[in-house]
Amino acid sequence: MELPKITILDEKNKILHQKSFEVKFPVSKEDQKLAEDTIKYLKMSQDEKIASKYNLRAGMGMAFVQLGILKRIFVIANKNDNGSFEEYVIINPKIISQSEELIYVGEGEGCLSVNRSVDGIVPRHARITVEYYDYQGNKKITRVREDLAVAFQHEIDHLNGILFVDKIDKKNPYKNANKMREI
Repeated sequence: MELPKITILDEKNKILHQKSFEVKFPVSKEDQKLAEDTIKYLKMSQDEKIASKYNLRAGMGMAFVQLGILKRIFVIANKNDNGSFEEYVIINPKIISQSEELIYVGEGEGCLSVNRSVDGIVPRHARITVEYYDYQGNKKITRVREDLAVAFQHEIDHLNGILFVDKIDKKNPYKNANKMREI
């Protein structure tokens, strides 16, 4: 299997702090191919042998802005316990409801655009419902929880020009951890 040719921008790139634009439908063939290539890249990055061969950091999601494209599209490749993947191509997403319960990733969130270790926690909603569109512009609604909810919120932040490091309290990186559930 050949690694797709994609270039992931580093956090120093100012485009990552810009808001992405709504996508017009139907989605172009180029954008569809890029979404599929990015999912393939993410799946390969979660395979230890392939990741080692290509020196990849494991990633679960990617927003188009991380590839230098200011369009409101992100993809997720979520590896299940049995080794299969749930794949998502999310276009023009909006969070339409969210739980009051807050969670955080105990080992800390990561990002393929942030090539350093970062201490601190990012408060996220435990469950969210997202309205989005498919390639043809058909409206979809999905409810995600736990790890997937974190990934969706992380990628939606990217579309709004926000990196997870921007959400960590600089003075108190573990602020309010006792008021949230660790996952």
